[in-house]
Amino acid sequence: MKKGEGQMNKRIPWNQYFMMQAVLLSLRSTCERLSVGAILVRDRRIIAGGYNGSVSGDVHCIDEGCYLVDGHCLRTIHAEMNAVLQCAKFGIATANAEIYVTDFPCLQCTKMLLQAGIKKIYYFRNYHNDDYAVRLMKLKKVAVEQVKIDKKYLTSISSQLTD
Repeated sequence: MKKGEGQMNKRIPWNQYFMMQAVLLSLRSTCERLSVGAILVRDRRIIAGGYNGSVSGDVHCIDEGCYLVDGHCLRTIHAEMNAVLQCAKFGIATANAEIYVTDFPCLQCTKMLLQAGIKKIYYFRNYHNDDYAVRLMKLKKVAVEQVKIDKKYLTSISSQLTD
């Protein structure tokens, strides 16, 4: 066995690592309806992250409830948008980046991601997958892949926290 070979098998794969980062970020969500996290990645480096919540300085859904109109919370900025806006705020290019998001992007977020130059979308859970969003992804040749997190990595984290 070559040096380091045994350890390589224990390392979490990149897709699961970044998806777990998105899941962790979703724990910061202030929306009561659905907690979503998103991580923008380029060249295996996180360039930004976001979670769904209110505009900075506004009240949060967890404090006053969702501001619902036609079944949608108008108070919430989606996780994907918060990640892209973080890049805009700090002058970080999003062209050719990838996004890891806990839930399949809505139509509006899909359009925004495509315009921002995102080349691949990874998601954890299906959530009202919009047919037109899927069609746009195919049109723009943006790859889409569902990532499942292997429970052995969750068990490993849990055991490290309790030791």
